[in-house]
Amino acid sequence: MARKKLIAANWKMYKTPEQTREFFNAFLPLVADHDRDEICVCPPFINVPTAVEAAKGTRVGIGAQNMFWEKEGAYTGEISAGMITASGCQYVIIGHSERRQYFGETDDTVNRKLEVALEAGLTPILCIGEVIEEREAGLTEDVLRRQCEYAFRGISARKAAKLVVAYEPVWAIGTGKTATPQLAGEAHLVIREQARKSFGEEFASNLRILYGGSVKPDNATALMSEEDIDGALVGGASLDPQSFMKIVKY
Repeated sequence: MARKKLIAANWKMYKTPEQTREFFNAFLPLVADHDRDEICVCPPFINVPTAVEAAKGTRVGIGAQNMFWEKEGAYTGEISAGMITASGCQYVIIGHSERRQYFGETDDTVNRKLEVALEAGLTPILCIGEVIEEREAGLTEDVLRRQCEYAFRGISARKAAKLVVAYEPVWAIGTGKTATPQLAGEAHLVIREQARKSFGEEFASNLRILYGGSVKPDNATALMSEEDIDGALVGGASLDPQSFMKIVKY
């Protein structure tokens, strides 16, 4: 059975609720008849209610960009998995390289978040990827294996059923550099092999692995035609309805 591709938008720290409404008003008619791929938009937390309302009754799902692993408590500024599901989100991005780089997230905290997200019934989009120094030192495979191994630790294949992994070479995020389809495809094979070791053959062959890192309308088709690339996690190019539509319709 072919894996259904997922095209996910990560808006990062952009747009107000009003701008979110405007985006969906423009975007939804452009993809109203599109059912080949799964589509998801992850706006900042403050825009989630607006996005959920706008996308109601459509095929577009809404996700959060981050979450905390505790159910509730004295954790100023944090949001729990229960709050995310109650607000109408189906997806959550976990371990994005910007969270790791600027906010001190580690392989260990990523593992804790992943476990809680899966327990809450969310579809986690787990981000992994190497920095330029690791790529140039020939350490890409080691880094991807380590990040996967730690993230998957203590999680059963049954519990991990909804998991999606996004390979995001950190050197390609927001830089305009894109991994060639071949480089991306090779990294995806490493990730699938690690999933096989952790969760078994059947799980690994069904696991969706997205590519993220300067995905644009003009490179989406080449990337999506790689056999092991099951969709895209799109940053800057997802902020414009026309541009994101062209990626969705690669």
